[in-house]
Amino acid sequence: MYVSHVTLLDYRSYARAELELGPGVSVLVGPNGVGKTNVVEALGYLSTQGSHRVPNDAPLVRFGQERALVSARVHRGTQATGVELEIIPGRANRARINRSNHVRAKEAFGLVRSVLFAPEDLELVKGDPGSRRRFIDDLVVQLRPDQGAVRADYDRVLKQRNALLKSARAGGRFNDAFASTLEVWNTHLAAAGARVLRNRVHVLGLIAPHLEAAYASLTDGSKPATARYLSTVTADADTVGVAGGPVADERLVQAGLPELEALMLQAMEGARQREMERGVTLVGPHRDDILLGLGPAPAKGFASHGETWSMALALRLASYAVLTEDDPADAARPVLMLDDVFAELDTRRRAKLVAAVAQAEQVIVTAAVREDVPQELEATLIAVGPGWIGEEPAS
Repeated sequence: MYVSHVTLLDYRSYARAELELGPGVSVLVGPNGVGKTNVVEALGYLSTQGSHRVPNDAPLVRFGQERALVSARVHRGTQATGVELEIIPGRANRARINRSNHVRAKEAFGLVRSVLFAPEDLELVKGDPGSRRRFIDDLVVQLRPDQGAVRADYDRVLKQRNALLKSARAGGRFNDAFASTLEVWNTHLAAAGARVLRNRVHVLGLIAPHLEAAYASLTDGSKPATARYLSTVTADADTVGVAGGPVADERLVQAGLPELEALMLQAMEGARQREMERGVTLVGPHRDDILLGLGPAPAKGFASHGETWSMALALRLASYAVLTEDDPADAARPVLMLDDVFAELDTRRRAKLVAAVAQAEQVIVTAAVREDVPQELEATLIAVGPGWIGEEPAS
């Protein structure tokens, strides 16, 4: 898969920008702060319909404008598809496919598959659990676009259940009416949460072997990289924070949806008194984490700066491998984007990364100067300046 043309309208710093691309490696070169990352962010948005830099869409729209547009021509073998996303903060985004009438944005899921590594990915290793939850949820949706509604359903029910707990706590109304209403929301949350858990545990199981292989390929391989799902639904306090072990609690790995729902209900019942005291839902996928390990220790708090970079990069390479494995056709390989990565890697890790990305049909790299990109990575250079790409506009 590769993208041949990109158009940005009122996206971030660009009033309008056109970019021609092709298979192979393209390097966007320009000083820091001119908008290189905006380009790869926009392409990533076509895949996940979310930004790796901000939690909502408002900053994506050029200041003073009401909406932004990102469109691309995507090639998969001999088939070419035009996909366009209209970003409208505060309202539902819209999509157009091959110049059709506007449809819901979710109809465009799956048309562009991409994997983006950016400096912000260091938060996957050293940041809070929310960044790791978003990582796994985004990959779930890339693999199975129809599962995007699953997390949305869970978030909707969670919001309602939290509102009930908060209002009952504020008014001191823990009566029979509260109890019966809470049971209803417990049932809905368990059903939605079970599907989120199933998706996450399954996909993490796909990632784990590729993570170990990718990390070993970027380092000397002396510390195995591991990933384990830690769930508040089944967590044993004595095991949280201990690296290694199975990918997830065996009860989650082996359970079907009915069993997962039962585990959710059991966990909510066990946390009921604490939840009533605090007015918030304390168990469920929204409070889970993924424990990343290097050798016997957790990566968070123990990994060096270089190890943190390698682990974050290995997570993205592992997700690339999972997407490739899901659809092994050469023409289906995702677009791989590397945002300002080579400047932070030593010579040895640069060489290892070049070897690791050789399988991609299209690689898009950003760099402040050409010298940051290894010479062995033969590439087409594209200049980027403030508000322009490819060629500076006449003054």
